[in-house]
Amino acid sequence: MTIGHHLQEFHGLPVFEFPDAASPVELPDAAGVAWRISAPTYSDPGDEHWGPRFERFLKTVDASRVRALVVGGWDEPYETSSADVVTALMGANNRLTGLEALFLGDMTFEDCEISWIVQSDVTPLLAAYPALRELGVRGGTGLVFPPVRHTSLETLVVETGGLGAEVVRGIVGSDLPALENLELWLGTDEYGGDSTPEDLAPLLAGTSFPALRHLGLRNSVIEDAIAAAVAGAPVVARIERLDLSMGVLTDEGAAALLDGQPLTHLSHLDLSHHYLSEPMRERLKAALVPHGVTVVLDDAQTPEDYGDGEVHRYVAVAE
Repeated sequence: MTIGHHLQEFHGLPVFEFPDAASPVELPDAAGVAWRISAPTYSDPGDEHWGPRFERFLKTVDASRVRALVVGGWDEPYETSSADVVTALMGANNRLTGLEALFLGDMTFEDCEISWIVQSDVTPLLAAYPALRELGVRGGTGLVFPPVRHTSLETLVVETGGLGAEVVRGIVGSDLPALENLELWLGTDEYGGDSTPEDLAPLLAGTSFPALRHLGLRNSVIEDAIAAAVAGAPVVARIERLDLSMGVLTDEGAAALLDGQPLTHLSHLDLSHHYLSEPMRERLKAALVPHGVTVVLDDAQTPEDYGDGEVHRYVAVAE
């Protein structure tokens, strides 16, 4: 599976693509949409690059009323990091005074494969926008996230084909007292995803993020180990929605979940894109559904056998 569609909704708002200068498109109310600012990732001479397009946006739209911003592609994101984009966004904080939500890197595989997107240190955005409530980032290459404090952030989503251990430790070591929703795509070591359950220790121990209610540890090649760690994690007692989807979850990990602390308090357990046997799927449903838990078991996968004596299982999104 790859990412084949741009965001259609963000922060509860429909996404609207800020048009080319020559496009006679009527613009919506500044506060009524999430504005997508994107430039060609494979540009031709004469194409407008991201920086000039962003400046034109700020001059065209009432920036003070913009609530949500989606950054799409920039010029050659497979070679050029997001640092200049981050700098431009930081420099506009005195104009984007009502910004509540920001997504950095809304690109499909046709724009740039997720593990090719070169990111940078994104935490200066949190310092520049102290009222930001939602931050999303796509792409783990070059991503830097040292521990930070931010008192308003409620949702943090980091989508990667491989999330580095240092980044994971920086995120879970941050002081985010308002954070309710955390979603990390941990990925595979082939694309830099070298974290372990130990790197998640402050999160799993419940010492991070006192407001957390929705937890997603997704798209992981070590989903069984993640599930085993979650099974005994104190944080789970206050989680309402648990998402371990998109990864290489087998019967071993699912059994650990069932043998661990009760999960009957959850409203939602998402295990879609899994490698679970039919008997294990039935065990999960029998244990949880009668208690009102919605258990999502869509997209069952079959291990691949290439005749090399090994069983191959894959995360949903890697390259």
